[in-house]
Parts: sequence; C-alpha cells; structure tokens
Amino acid sequence: MREAAFIQRNKSRWEAYEKLVSNPGQARADELADLFIQVTDDLSFARTQYPASRTTQYLNNLARKLHLEIYRNKKEQSNRFITFWTHEVPLVVFEARRPMAVAAIIFIIAMLIGMVSTLYDDTFVRLILGDGYVNMTLENIKEGNPTKVYSGIDAVTMFVQIAWNNIMVSLRTFIFGVFYSVGSGLMLFYNGIMVGSFITFMHKEQQLSQALPVIMLHGTIELTSIVIAGGSGFLLGNSLLFPGTYSRIASFKMSARKGLKLIIGLLPFIILAALIEGSLTRYAFMPWYFKTLIIGLSASLMSYYFIIHPYRLYHART
Repeated sequence: MREAAFIQRNKSRWEAYEKLVSNPGQARADELADLFIQVTDDLSFARTQYPASRTTQYLNNLARKLHLEIYRNKKEQSNRFITFWTHEVPLVVFEARRPMAVAAIIFIIAMLIGMVSTLYDDTFVRLILGDGYVNMTLENIKEGNPTKVYSGIDAVTMFVQIAWNNIMVSLRTFIFGVFYSVGSGLMLFYNGIMVGSFITFMHKEQQLSQALPVIMLHGTIELTSIVIAGGSGFLLGNSLLFPGTYSRIASFKMSARKGLKLIIGLLPFIILAALIEGSLTRYAFMPWYFKTLIIGLSASLMSYYFIIHPYRLYHART
C-alpha cells in the first residue's frame, strides 16, 4: 500500500485519537488500551513499509502519548463495577449492532424453517426435540397441562440447572465464533429451529394459546440473550474474516475483549431468566394479566438495555 493511501485510510481515526489524548481523563483505561493496540499495529506496519517517513515518526509519538495516558489512568475508578453495566457494555452493544442484527435474522429464519417443517412433517419435531420429550409433552397434554415439565423438580434445583445450562449455551455460542462466525451461526440456527418446531408442535396439538405465554415468561429474556451471544460470536469471527488495516491477531484480541464484555454483561439477564423459569413458569395457570405483565416488563427491559440505552449513550458521547 502506498503511504498516501495508508494515511488517507487512517487519518480521521488518528485525529480522533489525538483529540482523546489531548483531554486527559476523558477515556477509560481499557478503552485506551484498545486504542494503543490499534496504533502500535499501525506503527508496526509503517515501520515495515515506510521506515524513515514522517508518518512513522508521527505514529511513534502518538503511541507514546497513549502509553503515558494508560499509566496515568491505570488506577481503576471506585465505581467501575457500576459503569461496566451502565456504560461499557451498552457501548459495545451499539458497536456490535450489525452482527447482532444478522444474528436476529438468522434466528428468525431458522424459526420459520422449524415451523414450516413441523407443519408439513409430523416426524420433524421428533427429530429435533427427541422422542422422549415429545412423548412426555403429549402425556402432559392429556393430563391438561402441556408445560408440566417446568414443575417437575423443586424451584431451587431447577434454577441452578437452567442458569448453568443457559450460561454454557451463551458461552459456546460466543466461543464458536472463532470458527470464522460459522460456529455461532450454526448455534443460532439450531436453537431457532428448536423454538419454531416446538411452537408449531403446540399449535398442531391445539395448545399454543396455553403454552406460548407460559414459555415466554422466561423465553423473552432467554431467547434474546441467545441472539446477543450469537452477535458477540459474529463480532469475534468477523475480526478474523475482516481485520481491516490491523493484523488478524490484533483484530482478534480487540474483538475478543468486546465479545467477552457482552457475555459478562448478559449474565444478570441469564440468571434473571433462570429465576423466572424456575420459580414462576411452573405456575402455568396463573392469571393472564400477570403473564402479560411479566412478559411486557421483560421485553421492555431487554429493549431498553440493548437497543434504546446504547443508542442514547452513543449519541450523547458524540
């Protein structure tokens, strides 16, 4: 790459970094560390391609400034625990909005495929959910409670099992993104197929109006969390597919840190979903208005934290 093209491609980004370091204390230490990695990667490229140029000198000076600012801000703020969830995670969510949109699209398409396949093939739901689960659900329907499975064990044991399982599912969905995003896509696709197949199965058994509100008591948060975990996996995989002007290692490190923030940020929501599933979902015949309230509050929480708040926060900073 010619030096002029290299400068033109990265000039606006370097100027933004200059502005940041000229205002000490404006950026967090971890944010400065990400910028330092980016600048040193640019510096490494410049030293190789244009060793004696003014561009290399400029980048060396900028890296030095960032390095000094990092150590000036090394001491963590006392409210870091709070700002992690109120600022850091939402900003990463906004930055990863396109991968998350792709994750949502894949999940919805998979749901539709699961619905259509189950609608026209009676054996498909058994292939996806297993004979044991389908037979158990049919027995529960005969007994008048299609979601009886949620009351099979005590609330505490169920909460622990569900929370652990959902954390592992989200973590795998994120980590599998290392396979150039394909792994995360397959996890989303499989989960979408299962949801769509189950919904249509209940529809064919004429139990959807009873089962769907019960499932969505916890499913509103749980399914949204899976999609977000898929988006974080795409963020990881895309760093290897499209590293831009950075080396793949540098790009991967930056995206891995951001993706891990998303997964950690999901933990309270995953635990909340498990708490609802373990303690409330078992009451299948609770009043409809109580179900509507819980689903509505859950949808509002996820919409605000993962859509509205990140948008407002980002534009308040720019």
